[in-house]
Amino acid sequence: MNFDTLLVGSIPLMGMVFGLVEMIKSLGLKGNLLTLISMLLGVAFGIAYRVSQSGLPAGFSAWFEVVTFGLLIGLVTSGFYKFAADRFPKELRDDIPKVQP
Repeated sequence: MNFDTLLVGSIPLMGMVFGLVEMIKSLGLKGNLLTLISMLLGVAFGIAYRVSQSGLPAGFSAWFEVVTFGLLIGLVTSGFYKFAADRFPKELRDDIPKVQP
């Protein structure tokens, strides 16, 4: 496993998951459901990324590596989302200008 490739590829992947969660948030979902969705999207896209980079895994150790990477992306994205939501007061978040489409 090439650590540089994983690091460079995982950063845009996490940004995509954050963006998708924000889009889902705009549809009215809130709270722990968003954290769960963030985790599931991170796992799904993390696994898809590893399979796209290395091909379909053959054997237990290869599958374990792919699933572990997916869990890592899911945990990072859901943990960061929860961390930011808990740390920034709603009043502060409301003062940030919204981008209108």
